[in-house]
Amino acid sequence: MTEAALSGTTHPILENDYASEWMGIEVLAVTDGHATIRMTLRQEMLNGFGMAHGGMIFAFADTAFALACNPVHPGPADADSITVASGVDINFLKPAYRGQVITAVADRRSSAGRSGLYDIQIFAADAGAPSGPPLSSGTFGELIAEFRGRSRTIPKK
Repeated sequence: MTEAALSGTTHPILENDYASEWMGIEVLAVTDGHATIRMTLRQEMLNGFGMAHGGMIFAFADTAFALACNPVHPGPADADSITVASGVDINFLKPAYRGQVITAVADRRSSAGRSGLYDIQIFAADAGAPSGPPLSSGTFGELIAEFRGRSRTIPKK
């Protein structure tokens, strides 16, 4: 499996994440409590209306959520636990279409004990639009969805 590159390293949770690999997710940035990822919408990611299937947008945002919740470099204290979703909500604001590049920006809002709260914004821009740092408007294109995730740290099996 090809691992998502991140400044010469990989995020441990992507090593066997075949869904994220199939989606073509690229990690732009990840730190404790934050992740920025992007992918290009392909034909097989569209619904019968010719727009991005809601499940694809959800899965994309969920990957950003997982990256923000779990450490890039797990320490000894992290060896016996993982952080997973305990619940999520998503609001679809605008459609996205084939060929557009979508970017998800995940940020931790709160963390207490084993629970956390994360907001993930998903943006869409036409292929060839500026990538990298946010556009002058402060976004990576047009805001198309907002995802709020509640996390829980649990023991590894």
